[in-house]
Amino acid sequence: MNEINYHPFVIGVAGGSGSGKSTVSQQVLASFGADMVSVVMQDDYYNDQSDLPPDVRRRQNYDHPQAFDWPLLVRHVQALRNGEAIEMPEYDFTIDNRSSRTILVKPAPVIVIEGLFALYDADLREMMSLKIFVDTAPDVRFIRRMQRDITERGRSVESIVGQYMETVRPMHKQFIEPTKRHADVILPHGANVPAVDVITTKVASVIGQVKRS
Repeated sequence: MNEINYHPFVIGVAGGSGSGKSTVSQQVLASFGADMVSVVMQDDYYNDQSDLPPDVRRRQNYDHPQAFDWPLLVRHVQALRNGEAIEMPEYDFTIDNRSSRTILVKPAPVIVIEGLFALYDADLREMMSLKIFVDTAPDVRFIRRMQRDITERGRSVESIVGQYMETVRPMHKQFIEPTKRHADVILPHGANVPAVDVITTKVASVIGQVKRS
């Protein structure tokens, strides 16, 4: 474990699929660089499904909290806060399972946890200094999700629509939308520029304090 002389500032960025969570996270990362900001992607913490055949994996409900490996995610965030690097799993959506590769994430003064359920787990929330919910209209989120799944994940329109109606929409209402009440900051209309600017200003203040310490 590396000795660190600062208390990491942990930011949780939650919101529905296609809400603009990644835009917020990537803007923070781009503004300050990888030496100052570490990003933990909850999407990479879907459960390992190596014991299931491909057709069964495809039918799983990936929009339910139980689809994630919470113990591993919590351990990894705790490790980063303690100054330890982690080997974050890499999830391959084309095979609905973790790949054989991992992603090295180093500790940093600012740790961003991005995901549908970033604000769902009480243990994770307890470690956060700032909790953000990106609130975006359902039609906008659906269009973004469709574009992403077609171009990045090789999905058909029929399968995207079917999944949206069967799991994405009902799970959002049941599990994701309610986590808004845990947020310190709600970004209306998605990752709008003024709201993101306020967040980066706060992060700049935190990083400035670390550099002076």
